[in-house]
Amino acid sequence: MNIQNKTILITGANRGIGRALVTEALRRGAKRVYAGTRSGELQNADSRVTPLTLDVTNTAQIQAAVKVESLDILINNAGLALYDDLSDRAALEQSLAINLYGPYGVTQAFLPLLTGSRGAIISVLSLSSIAAVPFSPAYSISKAAAFSLSQSLRALLAGRGVKVHVVLPGPVDTDMTRDLDISKASPESVARAIFEGVEKGEEDIFPDPMSASIADSWRSGAAKLLERQFAAFVPERR
Repeated sequence: MNIQNKTILITGANRGIGRALVTEALRRGAKRVYAGTRSGELQNADSRVTPLTLDVTNTAQIQAAVKVESLDILINNAGLALYDDLSDRAALEQSLAINLYGPYGVTQAFLPLLTGSRGAIISVLSLSSIAAVPFSPAYSISKAAAFSLSQSLRALLAGRGVKVHVVLPGPVDTDMTRDLDISKASPESVARAIFEGVEKGEEDIFPDPMSASIADSWRSGAAKLLERQFAAFVPERR
C-alpha cells in the first residue's frame, strides 16, 4: 500500500499523532486527507485537506461522513486515556465507548468504500494493548479490546482485499502523556514510522524505540502464531 495518490480519513486529527499523520500523509503525496475532529475544524492551508465533524461516538456524524466520494485508507486514531484505578465503572464505559465502539462504528460505516478500493484500515493502539499499564487500567482494557477487534477484522476482511494494520506505540509526546516524566517519541517520528510500516506491509507496527525493542519477539511469539492459525478458520467467501 503506497500512500501517494491515496484518499485517507484520519480520526482525532486535531492534535498529537493525528495531526502528525495529516502532515505526513500530505508529505507522502496523498491525494485527499479527510481530517476528522469533534469540532470539524483543523488549521491546515493545504487544499488537499478536508475537515470533517466526526465524533466517533456520534452515529449521526459518522453516517454524514460516509458521504465522502472515495476512501483508500481509514486511520482509527481518536482515543481517550484516563488515569483511574477501576473503582469507577463510568471510566471504563467511557474508555470502551471511545477506544472500542468508536472505531468499530467508524469501520463498519466505511467498510463498503474500503472494500471497493481494496484499501486498508490502520488502528492506532498502544503497547498497553499487550500488557496493562496499572495507572490507566480502563485505557489498557479498552485498547486490548480494540486490538482483538483489529485482529478479528484482519482475518474476516482478508478475503475481501482489505488490509488491517495495528500500531502499537510506546509513550509519545502528546497531551495524553504530558504529566509523565519518561522518555517519549515525537508524534512526527511516530507518524513517519506508521506510514513506513504500512508501505512495507507490516501487520503490526512498532513505531518508536521502546515498542521496536519487542517487535521481533512479538512477531515470532506464540500469540502471533495463534492469530495466524485461528485466521485459517474463516470460511472462504463464495
